[in-house]
Amino acid sequence: MPNFLLEVGTEELPASFVSGAIAQWRSRIPKTLDEQFLTGAAIEVYGTPRRLAVLLKGLPAQQPDREEEIKGPPAAAAFKDGKPTKAAVGFARKQEVEIEDLEVRQTEKGEFVFVLKKTAGRPATEILTELIPQWIFSLEGKRFMSWGDGDVRFSRPIRWLVALLDDQVLPLELVSGSETVKSDRLSAGHRVLHPDPVELSQATDYVESLHNAFIQVDPQERQSKIQQQVEAAAQTLGGYVPMYPDLLAEVTDLVEWPTAVVGKFEPEFLDLPPEVSTTVMVTHQRYFPVFTDTTAQELNPYFITISNGDPAKSDVIAAGNERVIRARLADGQFFYKADLSQPLESYLPQLEKVTFQEDLGSVRDKVRRIEKIAGQITAQLQPSQQEQTDIQRAALLCKADLVTQMVYEFPELQGVMGQKYAAKSGETAAVATAIFEHYLPRGANDVLPQTLPGQVVGLADRLDTLVSIFGLGMIPTGSSDPFALRRAANAVVSISWDADLSINLQELIEAIATDFVGAHPAKTSPVESLQDFFLQRFRTLLQEERGIDYDLVNAVLGENDPEYAERALQDLLDLRDRALFLQEIRNNGQLDAIYETVNRSTRLAAQGDLEQQKLDPSTVVRPNLFQKSSEQAFYNALVELVPQTQAAQEQRNYQQLVDALAKIAPTVSSFFDGEESVLVMDADLEIRQNRLNLLSLLRNHARVLADFGAIVKS
Repeated sequence: MPNFLLEVGTEELPASFVSGAIAQWRSRIPKTLDEQFLTGAAIEVYGTPRRLAVLLKGLPAQQPDREEEIKGPPAAAAFKDGKPTKAAVGFARKQEVEIEDLEVRQTEKGEFVFVLKKTAGRPATEILTELIPQWIFSLEGKRFMSWGDGDVRFSRPIRWLVALLDDQVLPLELVSGSETVKSDRLSAGHRVLHPDPVELSQATDYVESLHNAFIQVDPQERQSKIQQQVEAAAQTLGGYVPMYPDLLAEVTDLVEWPTAVVGKFEPEFLDLPPEVSTTVMVTHQRYFPVFTDTTAQELNPYFITISNGDPAKSDVIAAGNERVIRARLADGQFFYKADLSQPLESYLPQLEKVTFQEDLGSVRDKVRRIEKIAGQITAQLQPSQQEQTDIQRAALLCKADLVTQMVYEFPELQGVMGQKYAAKSGETAAVATAIFEHYLPRGANDVLPQTLPGQVVGLADRLDTLVSIFGLGMIPTGSSDPFALRRAANAVVSISWDADLSINLQELIEAIATDFVGAHPAKTSPVESLQDFFLQRFRTLLQEERGIDYDLVNAVLGENDPEYAERALQDLLDLRDRALFLQEIRNNGQLDAIYETVNRSTRLAAQGDLEQQKLDPSTVVRPNLFQKSSEQAFYNALVELVPQTQAAQEQRNYQQLVDALAKIAPTVSSFFDGEESVLVMDADLEIRQNRLNLLSLLRNHARVLADFGAIVKS
């Protein structure tokens, strides 16, 4: 079985495109080969800044011959008086067979015409010629450019094309206007270390031949080599380098033959906060900073960069990088000293000149709203007086660093510099920490704020954004979410759950929305749309992050059940605890023990009209209508159940409720199926209603935990 190599040579590709293209080819190429019945090939995908390549090992030489049974028109329409009609002739022509090849067969829907069509397998070379342009030009990425003067667009101009089937060139052409690239066996080596073309004798020589030309085509091997070199260099310096995943991935796709180069800077720059220096190095220059030890708290005056140049010229490369980093750190040092010339609070007036959103005013206006909302959250939580003071101070200062020179130059440092400047300005440690923490989490895998001031100010900031943007009607749709409102809502819920903050989200949304409408009389209240939005977030977080089964999530949120929706919004901790508890008792079998009893009662209770909040049987059940002892036993059990359910609800001890429901289960089973069982839907309407009320009461007790009607039996 032959081996096939495709290499697309380009001008330098963006690192993000290289990794994305490799992933796309790994997914799409096997699929398209399977669709063409060319299965069985081992597929290896490679990529560097100047090339994308795929090596197919053990590719079938051609498709297998295939037989396919195809159903045609009804026999009555295909033949009339034994002669073929236009329908039969057209079907035969379409399938490229003779009329004599048609067969009439009986099916469940009557007689139909069939044909057994035999298709000869096509050569793999013929199919590859059709597939390769699709593989190349179906790749997706950002900021594509026109290639040549034609309409073809690609990430960067294509300069060469290698297409080898074993040792033979597969003739191919890529055309864009007047630009034409023809396939060959010539690849390109390293620009500096091997500027001459690389002639490939056969497909399987690819990796070795390119390696000899100083090209490491396998991104995994390239990344492993970079990591080893960086760690070795750090060890030589007596320091420690964290392997920043994003940085490691990016530099891997920026070089073809990596060489770790050590640079240094003046020790005086160590006076800068390490966050400033590491931001300059990692984010802006793509250098690996060197720390004194594994705590990564204190920097050494060194950095490690990954060069794609001549290793023999590492000293020259290091000197050039040192000049760059020295200038960047000097800028940072200047900004830092200038910013510290006045206290953090003095920057507040400048926030008036920074627009948050055109219809929502300045960032200073937003800060005023954050202060008010933080006060509303504080009123719910009732923290200590000192914590209240810290919360209000942090709310006032939380955005002040946005107008400092450092954050203007390095926006990634918002919050970080606020914390530094607050501490230098004499603010308490709690206030300084809260200024940093109110931005947490900054992404899906980031840490959550750990202090109450940081949590409260973070909630206030996000709730202001959510209500304000929703109030303007700018609700996320599909993948469009320019204000990151889904992330903001997820953070509100996650912070509350993680810190056990018993907030009434419904009350907060309503209060903030009232203020919004007061300031924007032409707008309608966003409360209803925000409620639905948060309910969707609850569902996503419970299922995807907490691992709760979908039906149990439905049971605690209700399916179009306003009572459960309101309850969830009013008590986020209760929602979390009920969902986790349901999953726990499903896993340990306790749910099965009560499921049949409660679910059967719930289904029948739907035939009645008893309010779902009722728990006490003495007000809604008439013992004088009982006809069987099982009814009285059911009634007595419900009377005993009331205080247990109330205690479980007040203490949020749902195990107590489940134990009580398990205890009552045999009594309910006797009501349904025992010697003294009853017919619930009795002909006498009063007796029927009385029995339905018994069942409705049991349902209501279970509803304190969840809607059992939404639970699917294990």
